[in-house]
Amino acid sequence: MNKLTGVTKSGFAYSIPEKNLNNYELIEVLGDLESNPLLLPRVLKLLLGKEATEKLKDHVRDEDGIVSSDKISEELQDIFQAQARLKN
Repeated sequence: MNKLTGVTKSGFAYSIPEKNLNNYELIEVLGDLESNPLLLPRVLKLLLGKEATEKLKDHVRDEDGIVSSDKISEELQDIFQAQARLKN
């Protein structure tokens, strides 16, 4: 199975199955994300899967145990930018 692999600017290593990128439900949720930021957790789970989403949350968790939604968004943006570079 083909995978999109890479490392974000902050050092999070990811491996996304190509089938996840081609998931229509992911596209639907991404389309609604701007107007409803509460869909971000669903985007992460559809894209990365449950296990990798937990690893990402641990990666950005601060010393107080808080997972910053801004940092999660930055990581997601890095992943999508990497995928766009691969397509070009």
